[in-house]
Formats: sequence, structure tokens, C-alpha cells
Amino acid sequence: MGRFVYWMNVSLDLRIEAAPHEDGGGDWMRIREPLHREFNRRAAEMTLMVQGRRVFEIMEAYWPAARDDASLPAYLQEYGAIWTDTPKILVSRTRTEAPYNTRVIGDDAIARLAEVRATTDGAIGVGGATLATALRRAGLLDELLLFTHPAILGSGRPLFDPPPDGQTDAPVHLDLLEQAAFDEGVTMHRYAVRD
Repeated sequence: MGRFVYWMNVSLDLRIEAAPHEDGGGDWMRIREPLHREFNRRAAEMTLMVQGRRVFEIMEAYWPAARDDASLPAYLQEYGAIWTDTPKILVSRTRTEAPYNTRVIGDDAIARLAEVRATTDGAIGVGGATLATALRRAGLLDELLLFTHPAILGSGRPLFDPPPDGQTDAPVHLDLLEQAAFDEGVTMHRYAVRD
């Protein structure tokens, strides 16, 4: 059985964006070559990537061209090749096809992803807060891989989407599997979600 791993850059207050449409960037993040090489290593170990439409389109707009762009550093070209070549599932109700070794799941996405998890070995990277929130609520999220940047944003999009008005989410208990520190105060923590 596979493991759904929600991988995200976060601030100390667990925000993934300081402002809407920051699209995975933001000057609060401190991503330099050593950290990006760690991203490359971990991405290359993924059996499959599952991404929501917004994350997929951010990646699609940059990484396929980056793989062959000689003006970029080798580690960015390498990530472009990893992202382009790794099998992917795009979860989208609005797109019916996608390039770069990608299949699209629209309707009944969580039930279909449960089948993918049951029939896939290895780590399955999860990209996107909406998708990760849905997997967590369905009891399908297995791990969190958080790269924490030394910034407190105070507002912005949280790691998980809040529940609908008047509802609450059950607490999720985690076990620390791994931790590391990188340049400029960035830390990595990998957690298993307890059953």
C-alpha cells in the first residue's frame, strides 16, 4: 500500500501563503541550493505525485521548460526533469487532460485516490492544501513533510483548509519520523499520522 505524503513549505505559524495567489513563492521563503537539492532527492523518491489543479498549473507553467533551460542552475534543471518525468495524477473537475505523464481524476476523487493508495507502493506526494485537507478528513493522509521557514506571517492561507462554518475537525496526532536543519534557519520535520 502507498503512503500519501503532504509536502509543503510553511511559515512558523503554519501558513503556506502570505497573500492570495503567491503560488508557492513568497519572499518569506528561504530556498537556496542545498535545500532545493533536498527537494530534488525527495521528489525523485516519490512513486507518484497527486496534485490539485492550482498546484499542477503552477508547476506546469515553469518546470517542463526549466529542465532544458541551460541558463538555470543544474539543480533547477534536475527538478524540472523529475517533475516532468514522475507519474502524476491531476485532481480537477475543470480539466479533462494534462501532459507530462499525468492522468486526470475528476468525479469521486477521494474514493478513486483511496484505490490508488491501496494499489500503489511507496510514497505518493500530495500537492495542494485543498486536496490534503480532503485526504486528511477521509483518513487517507499518511505523512506530513514540512519545510519550515523562519518567518511568522500572521495571516494568509493555512496548511489545512478550515472546516465549514459551525463544524470542527477532529485532532490529528502525529509521530516524528525525521528532522533536519538547512541553511538560513529552515528546518524539515517529517511526521507519520497516527491511525
